[in-house]
Amino acid sequence: MTESTMQVPVRGGTLDVRVAGRTGPALVFAHYWGGSADTWSGVIGHLPSGQATVRFDQRGWGTSRTLPGPWHLDQVADDLAGVTETCAPGPFVLVGHSMGGKVSQLVAARRPAGLVGLVLVAPAPPQPPATVTEEYQRGLSHAYDSPETVADALDHVLTATPLDEAVRAAAVRDSLAATAEARLEWPLHGIAQDITAAVQGIEVPVAVLAGEKDVVEPPSVLREHLLPHIPHATLTTVPDVGHLLPAEAPRAVAAALRDFLTHLPSSPRTAPARTGAEPV
Repeated sequence: MTESTMQVPVRGGTLDVRVAGRTGPALVFAHYWGGSADTWSGVIGHLPSGQATVRFDQRGWGTSRTLPGPWHLDQVADDLAGVTETCAPGPFVLVGHSMGGKVSQLVAARRPAGLVGLVLVAPAPPQPPATVTEEYQRGLSHAYDSPETVADALDHVLTATPLDEAVRAAAVRDSLAATAEARLEWPLHGIAQDITAAVQGIEVPVAVLAGEKDVVEPPSVLREHLLPHIPHATLTTVPDVGHLLPAEAPRAVAAALRDFLTHLPSSPRTAPARTGAEPV
């Protein structure tokens, strides 16, 4: 699928956003803490040709490292909202993984025009579980200190299945490609932020994917700390995989997205031409 780049103005600069396809609703992807736009490459590779997709590196990560702070959830949500306004002027679905799932919940709660659905992939729940202690947060803040700590996190925490060598190398690269402040914001602050009051505003259909062997956001945690606050959400468990579903099971994630789009009520299937920023 051929992508073009759109420059989206946000606080303190611009985001380089990769867009492709014209068949909608558009899928707007938000990556996990340590990820990048490339986290979604395997998933997009299994989507139908022509499916409209939008992806980018979040503030402080990858190509967006030059953007200034703050890097907190509300600012990252503002960035994501700006991306949808510029790059998805027709109907769109937010697809958020882990931290990106929590950010996507905040944006969906704002009820932006054009939003028709929300897919949460191993999301951080709106209510932090009791396991998110200060000790846990301090330990998590060092997960991406070096190539060695990233490799350890990938092999012993984030995944339950071996990653393809190229995918694993990209994950290590992405986890190290952050400003110090952005890298610390999530473990020290964002992960513990309670957004249960906000998510009550989510009205669109919501699908949640959980990895059966996920030790970061296990299915049991999502049942206890997400479903009660978004009661119309449906939870599907993907067998045998851990937290990095887009990397471990891209075909299963893509299949879930196709099914979600198919069953959206009265869902338009063609996205209008994009307006706003010009591709570069």
